[in-house]
Amino acid sequence: MSNSTAKIIVCDGDQTGQELLVEAQRVMTKELLGVSLDFIHYDLSLEKRRATKNEIVREAAAAMVETGLGLKAATVTPPEMGGVGSPNRLLREGIGGSVIVRTGRRIPGVAPVVATNKPIIVIRMAVGDAYGADEGREGTAGAFGEVAWRTERIERSTCRFVSEYAFKAATQVDGIVYGGPKWTVSPTYEGMLKEEMDAAAARYPNVIYRPTLIDALYAGLLTEVHDQTLVIPALNRDGDCLSDLVLAMFGSIAGAESVLLSLDEDLHPKVAMAEAPHGTAPSLEGKNVANPMAMLLAEAALLDQASLHLNDPAFRDAAQRLRSATLDGAAAGVRTFDLGGESTTSDVVDDVIARLTS
Repeated sequence: MSNSTAKIIVCDGDQTGQELLVEAQRVMTKELLGVSLDFIHYDLSLEKRRATKNEIVREAAAAMVETGLGLKAATVTPPEMGGVGSPNRLLREGIGGSVIVRTGRRIPGVAPVVATNKPIIVIRMAVGDAYGADEGREGTAGAFGEVAWRTERIERSTCRFVSEYAFKAATQVDGIVYGGPKWTVSPTYEGMLKEEMDAAAARYPNVIYRPTLIDALYAGLLTEVHDQTLVIPALNRDGDCLSDLVLAMFGSIAGAESVLLSLDEDLHPKVAMAEAPHGTAPSLEGKNVANPMAMLLAEAALLDQASLHLNDPAFRDAAQRLRSATLDGAAAGVRTFDLGGESTTSDVVDDVIARLTS
């Protein structure tokens, strides 16, 4: 039993995203996991964000910098121009997040869409690129000659963080660094990431390096059989799209977690925020049928980060127990409809709790 306490900033969300957070938090107790967790909640619902003009998001980010740990529910991004926008961008900027890690993995009992059993890890930029870019329109609204424009930026430091972390991750999992941007079409802009990938490859000569244009990468994921874990460095927009594809390849976008990291110069995490990368699924709200697996795995990932943050292996043990209980339940057939099962959200969480107590 650990004597440490992990202070976790919880960002409450919207619709089914919030329901899944509430359900998954039922497993996060000292009685079940053997570690002490102190949850500090911030209401990031759309209503609250509008009422505070996003000040609540900035407060949550500042609190996360203090504690080093965060857990976020899915939130609504309204489509209107000039609105509160996405809280994800503000959180990433607020904590200095530079890298997002998403891992697609085989879900026990669920046949993947393509012939691959090895994990696929997407290491994408957390800031810059298409997100937060200046944009506007010129000309008469609705007229044939109206023009829309957007000015995107990436920083070499972010390119370096993504590239270095990708090779470091590949070293840890005996994987291949595969993929990259469309550097042939955009040698100045997208080429900056390719330059840093090449430089990182020179620092990690023992890692297999297969730089591949993003369009060829998509095709390769669907047509090639990979016998090693793939680690894919990506621009922000490319990585966002790629993550959803990779997760769906393994059966469901609701079957894996996402971790946002703020790193120091030695690539050690300073702040980690875990979340389920799926959306708020408004059509499933109130029906108790949505898949809680991604949120449960996000909690396990956060416990791993807490182990590093507190230098306490008890949290890593708790993470492994929670991850195993979640995946073992899927293997035993306790799965929601998106994975071909008939279990409710509560059924899945109840099964994980039962496995943690056995």
